[in-house]
Amino acid sequence: MGRDYEDFIRRARELQDISHAQALLHWDQETFLPPRGNALRARSSGTLAGIHHEKLVHPDLVDLVKRLGEAGLQGDEAVNLRELEREQSRALKLPGELVIELGRTTSLAHEAWVEARQKSDFRLFEPWLEKVVGLKREVALRVGFEGSIYNALLDEYEPGCRTEDIASLFADLRRRLIPLVERIAAAERSPAAGILDQEFSMEGQEYFGRQVMADMGFDLEAGRLDVSVHPFCSGMSPDDVRLTTRYSPDSLGESLFGIIHESGHGLYEQGLPGEAAGTPLCAGISLGIHESQSRLWENMVGRSKAFWKHYLPRLREVFPQQLQGVGLEPFYAAVNQVEPSFIRVEADEVTYNLHILLRFELERELLEDQVPVADLPEAWNERMESYLGIRPPDDAQGVLQDVHWSSGLLGYFPTYTLGNLYAAQFYHQARRDIPDLLELVEEGRLGCLKAWLNEKIHARGRRVTADELVAEVSGEPLQADYFMDYLETKFGALYQI
Repeated sequence: MGRDYEDFIRRARELQDISHAQALLHWDQETFLPPRGNALRARSSGTLAGIHHEKLVHPDLVDLVKRLGEAGLQGDEAVNLRELEREQSRALKLPGELVIELGRTTSLAHEAWVEARQKSDFRLFEPWLEKVVGLKREVALRVGFEGSIYNALLDEYEPGCRTEDIASLFADLRRRLIPLVERIAAAERSPAAGILDQEFSMEGQEYFGRQVMADMGFDLEAGRLDVSVHPFCSGMSPDDVRLTTRYSPDSLGESLFGIIHESGHGLYEQGLPGEAAGTPLCAGISLGIHESQSRLWENMVGRSKAFWKHYLPRLREVFPQQLQGVGLEPFYAAVNQVEPSFIRVEADEVTYNLHILLRFELERELLEDQVPVADLPEAWNERMESYLGIRPPDDAQGVLQDVHWSSGLLGYFPTYTLGNLYAAQFYHQARRDIPDLLELVEEGRLGCLKAWLNEKIHARGRRVTADELVAEVSGEPLQADYFMDYLETKFGALYQI
């Protein structure tokens, strides 16, 4: 089997090379692509998607996977086979024409979304979303599923996760979160008091954000930071990780916490097992686990009092006029202000998951033909009002705010809330394993946490499943109590409730 496995790895790396090129095209589209370049980019994206699909389902590779499956591989070899076989099994059910059409459509839909968002006009995006939903429904039907049709798409991002299970979990979260939001609102405290909503130069924001990135341990020799409409992390290998953020001259938090968030993703990508680069093993376990890394750094570290005890004096050096006389307690309260908002990526820790529940529910209803695409803006606004008590004034701040649907990422949003749950459980364990963690953070020594995450999570690659990783790290299965205890303790003290 030695020669067969060598051929298998050669083919797996070839597939990864194509994925690398696809990721570069996507990154360029989000950052530097000129508007007139979109048509050719759409064709290129579709061509690469078709080539990848053809190679993945080529009879020679199918036969090779079958032979290796009967050979009783062990260790990392078995992991590589399992992961590629999983991808191949799904792809074999999808005709190449469908893959190419989806790649072409989502590329054009992305440009339509950008224009629609700029003009705050859902009608410009509506026909493209109709096409995307129709194509994703066809994908789900061809892949097959048990229970909800949504399972076929959710499994692509969170392997093994079932809609029926998370629907119950999310309903429980909503039941506990809405009263917490209401108690905070009843406290009638406004801790921000304009501290973050001043004019902060974008140059200063970038300078400080890059300082924090470096302290977190993000290697800019193996990555970079740019600007895009929607912040994201694109990991092509542990040696090439691209991050983006966006800057607002009158809001410090948007870029700063965006940079910390995406750097959390970036550290995961850079911490994957480099010796396995180019193989299926060298990837994140699931998007929920990936999101746990960004949310842990952004919120549990970046919004902690310990973090700002060290970084507030440094931030004041960059913005002395804006932060003159601002002490630790008011600034800590400001970066943790709870206030229902229209934009998901700007939402506070308490309200954030209500944004996700809204999207999860609407995605299911779209796929199950319960809500027509044309009715989506109104359905969105009604649910925002029900869950958060606010109604978006326009499409840009409502149904058009996220890029995900234009990219065909239906089934993706639940991973954000799962990420919060994973993050709370991991952070709880990190504090047990590193008793002086808060003191180290107060001194700006963030490397201790990075090293713990590298060892416990990043370096595992795909050797274990998400459920296995949580049990391995924390000694128990995933549960929501750690997250809710964290929120209730932190915000109960902040709002004196």
